[in-house]
Amino acid sequence: MAQAKKRYKVLVLFGSAGTPPANQDFTKELKTEDFAAEAHVIEALNELGHEVRTLGVWDEASLIVDEIKANPPDVVFNLTEHFNEISAYDRNVAGLLEMMAVPYTGSSPTGLTLCKNKGMAKELLAYHKIRVPNFAVYSPGAAIKRPNRLKFPLFIKPAEEEASYGISLDSFVEDDASFEERIRFVHERMNQPALAEEYIDGREIYVSLLGNDRLRVLPFREVIFSAMPEGQPKFSTFKAKWDDAYRKRRGIQNVFAEPFPNGTNQRIANICKAVYRALRICGYGRIDLRVTPAGEIVVLEANPNPNLDRDDEFAQSAMKAGVSYRRLVQKILMLAMESAH
Repeated sequence: MAQAKKRYKVLVLFGSAGTPPANQDFTKELKTEDFAAEAHVIEALNELGHEVRTLGVWDEASLIVDEIKANPPDVVFNLTEHFNEISAYDRNVAGLLEMMAVPYTGSSPTGLTLCKNKGMAKELLAYHKIRVPNFAVYSPGAAIKRPNRLKFPLFIKPAEEEASYGISLDSFVEDDASFEERIRFVHERMNQPALAEEYIDGREIYVSLLGNDRLRVLPFREVIFSAMPEGQPKFSTFKAKWDDAYRKRRGIQNVFAEPFPNGTNQRIANICKAVYRALRICGYGRIDLRVTPAGEIVVLEANPNPNLDRDDEFAQSAMKAGVSYRRLVQKILMLAMESAH
């Protein structure tokens, strides 16, 4: 079993489901599907020969400070996706690690802030002349009026979430009444701004990238909607991403993308590198986009620190490129040591 050349003290930091146990024993949780990414990363780090400690946090930042002071790590493997149930606070966890001058994996507070605020990300990409859907952002309490430039059908989603949270079949709207109703739903039920954007018809592609300055584009993944009823829009709801029975019924599969004609693969790779850099993603990230029947490439969103479950998109793309899961974990660790933000 190949080990890392140098052994590091690694703190694996992740979000717990509620207040963590005082003894920080997550043995049971790490055997469940919800903690698959954490379990896989910890296992790989141990196999690589690193000295691994783990810390689950919920709503107490002092736990992080105390652990780092008591057992100073060489590097933190940052797997937190939220803090106190607020996904936008992942940037603050990275900010705390930065203030404590500890190297950590993944993106900095800047990259996390830009990507998590979908409206801001789209404005920045549009400035860089990267094609995004026409969109508008509606803050809670603001007047809800559709501008003429936004043409139906439209897609309404929370402006500050990820993993398709808050996206259902009702997110697709074709008239003003449904448009207003769904925006109110996001405001009232999810307590955050709503993003309205034009629905883009086409092949849905996920592009994983690895690196800080020099970027490696991994083999593309594609979402196939083979059994969706005729005329129904094809997009990934929360259920379509996470409910296996629903995916089976609708014929939704994530597969390696068949190559595109006319140099489109290279254009996609170049655009994704430009997105990664514009949004200040570090270490590893995934760009979601659509390629229209006319061959236009439209960027939907960027995901810093995507899921590292061995069976998820990122690791699957890496393995297809000949990078074993263990090597991938080691590479992400070394990118953190190189950049030290």
